Amino acid sequence: MKDGSIEMTNLQRIRLFGSLLLVMLAAAPATGAQYAAKQEPPSASVAQEAPAIGKPEKKDALQPHRLWDKENRWLFAGLGAARTLDYFSTLNMRRRGRQEIFLTNGAVDNHAAFATVEAATTGVSIGASYLFHRYGHHKLERWTSFVHIGL
Repeated sequence: MKDGSIEMTNLQRIRLFGSLLLVMLAAAPATGAQYAAKQEPPSASVAQEAPAIGKPEKKDALQPHRLWDKENRWLFAGLGAARTLDYFSTLNMRRRGRQEIFLTNGAVDNHAAFATVEAATTGVSIGASYLFHRYGHHKLERWTSFVHIGL
């Protein structure tokens, strides 16, 4: 350790990412694709229940939606803002002599390369959200952005 800064060893990094991977894999069975229930035409013999007056119908959060709907646009904008904040805060940290933990200091000190890395991570996150959306995992589609904003 130099200058009282905290450095993460490779073993600590492996443990951290291993535990994150384990948590993600443990949660995977509970995140199966959500499919909209098939609607059958009403039959004459089965009486349809009318919704109670005064009670609003609940909107199913798992309804199919467009990828670029209002919520995802806000999430993607928040993702871009979080990555921009990370870019500038990391550069500020490096100017004060602190060490970068996840990337090499050479990659961070090359501003164009670091900006490209941040833009690429944003693109990968949006791409992962698209893949989850495409295959019907709408909860995971939203949570990808939530988690990435939090990192």
